[in-house]
Amino acid sequence: MPRRVMQGTVVSDKGDKTIVVRVQRRVMHPMYKKFITRTKKFAAHDPENQHKIGDIVRIRECAPISKRKSWEVVGDDAAQA
Repeated sequence: MPRRVMQGTVVSDKGDKTIVVRVQRRVMHPMYKKFITRTKKFAAHDPENQHKIGDIVRIRECAPISKRKSWEVVGDDAAQA
């Protein structure tokens, strides 16, 4: 089964080897048919502590690393662009 990959913005880098990434997605409201923005935060594994607040990164689903952390950083979009 393929792993999910998402893109988001780093909102916290206070944890050791952990960053918090905010992922936004646009969904259509079922009744009003208007697009609304949904936001969710994911804790991701950053082994080198190289990403800082405001960076745009890609995260990939992985095996659970801790209680809240089951995502890992694949890379930042600035380097891929």
